[in-house]
Amino acid sequence: MRTNVGLWWLLTVFFFVVAVLYTGWNIVAREGEIVHRIEWVGTVALLFTSFMGALIAFYVGRVHKAQRGELPEDILTADIDDGDPELGEFSPWSWWPIVLAFSAALAMIGLAVGTWMVPIGLSVFVVAIVGWVYEYYRGYFAR
Repeated sequence: MRTNVGLWWLLTVFFFVVAVLYTGWNIVAREGEIVHRIEWVGTVALLFTSFMGALIAFYVGRVHKAQRGELPEDILTADIDDGDPELGEFSPWSWWPIVLAFSAALAMIGLAVGTWMVPIGLSVFVVAIVGWVYEYYRGYFAR
């Protein structure tokens, strides 16, 4: 996690330097008053990207201090198995995530094409969520 903190601070500095260079380049390249020479959208976007990087770096740094220990990724003598936690139970045979993605796609297409498709997408979404949650209660894989 120490490496992640360093990388995020590096990204923060990088985007801040790029914002300064971008603003300076626009001032040099254009004519007129200084306020009209700055391209504000790019400058503000790069500065906010720098601020967001600083926010993430600060948060990850605080979490690192609060956990009072090193992650296996930060220890040079660690094995791969040290950083292999139990992630949960997954169903590789389940078709419900595909139905769920189809319902999201149907709702998004409904927003673009016609709003009458959105309720159809939402109803397929409800069916997919119920099917995915209760797939272990019926059928071949019931428990």
